[in-house]
Amino acid sequence: MKRLLSLSLLFLISHPICITAGEEKEDSVEPINVKATDWPWWRGPQRNGIAYANQNPPLKWSETENIVWKSPIPGRGYSSPTVVGNRIYLATADKKQETQSVLCYDRATGKQLWQTVIHKGGFSTKGNKKSTHASSTVACDGKRLFINFVNDGSAYTTALTLDGRLLWQTKITDYIIHQGYGSSPAIYDSLVIVSADNKGGGAIAALKRKDGSVVWKIDRPKTPNYPSPIILNVAGKDQVLMTGCDLVTGIEPLTGKKLWEIEGATTECVTSTVTNGDLILTSGGYPKNHMSAVKADGSGTVVWENNNRMYVPSMLVQGDIIYSVTDNGVAICWDIKTGKQIWKARLGGTFSSSPVLVGDRIYVTNEAGETYIFKADPKEFELLGENKLGTEVFATPTFCDSRIYMRVSEEVDGKRQEFLYCIGKR
Repeated sequence: MKRLLSLSLLFLISHPICITAGEEKEDSVEPINVKATDWPWWRGPQRNGIAYANQNPPLKWSETENIVWKSPIPGRGYSSPTVVGNRIYLATADKKQETQSVLCYDRATGKQLWQTVIHKGGFSTKGNKKSTHASSTVACDGKRLFINFVNDGSAYTTALTLDGRLLWQTKITDYIIHQGYGSSPAIYDSLVIVSADNKGGGAIAALKRKDGSVVWKIDRPKTPNYPSPIILNVAGKDQVLMTGCDLVTGIEPLTGKKLWEIEGATTECVTSTVTNGDLILTSGGYPKNHMSAVKADGSGTVVWENNNRMYVPSMLVQGDIIYSVTDNGVAICWDIKTGKQIWKARLGGTFSSSPVLVGDRIYVTNEAGETYIFKADPKEFELLGENKLGTEVFATPTFCDSRIYMRVSEEVDGKRQEFLYCIGKR
């Protein structure tokens, strides 16, 4: 597989050796220098799809209304915008040139500042027709960027500086493409935690942010699966939560110790789990539709389950209330403690993007680019707005400072072209 030189500097591919806890003196914790008002990784600052408070993004927009700027995106991808400071980061892939890249945009103007090619060549022709070669979302610790790509039969995590210089790259595992790959890196303490479940037998691993060396690594079953590792505080402790491969698993983030593991969920999951601090939610779509609430205290208790299909869009939890949108476009509100359905309403279309909670509003966009805004109200469904932009949306939008950063594709001169939109009140 061919590698490129970036900014005329040789980039070093690390060959880390896995260490066992206690064999090496613990390093001092590296700070994570991002603001509470940034959106530094997949699912936002709290990793749960909830935007920070005191925002008032628009309820209405169109091609000509409440558009602050619009910038073209080269290639194709489903990576969500990552916003840190005055910059926006995206992953993208050019199928014709066989390149996988990270892009950087100026947050104020939308001007593209740089593009760094991570991999060239090594593309697979396998996968779901909806999948892309750049479906993972960039994570940022305020000093470095981290991105996952599958290339030439392997899953890699790569680190860059904020100006696009390649720092290190670590192979996580061999990877057999089934549907595709979209697991995003998760930053915790001095680590970046990554996963790559697949039919060849995947792995969950924690790498040192500073050099990519492997701190711990867990082998996974030989089944296809697609969630990102999500780190949440549940049952009184921080846990790396993974669903799928017919398992639900809680892992200690610093050591990789399995805190608990039960049979549950389904073979293939996509969604990122959420919690109320006591229960975590699992959902899957193959070989059956499945949703459940599991106690993450080590008891492995499944409190309730049903056969609803939130296979791709992740859910939201606010207190003891669940808000979800099914793949086929039905919004549903549930009681997390009992699994009782409180209300449901038809939105329309097919959904791959996940809903985002902003204050008391939920924003969710279907694959046709139609965004529905409804109230986060456990009493009743109330539609607040409906907007259309572009012809196709798969990436989940990002919300910062009352602006929405949305990755949208359109037909331009008969060809598909992606754009990054900044939506805000004008």
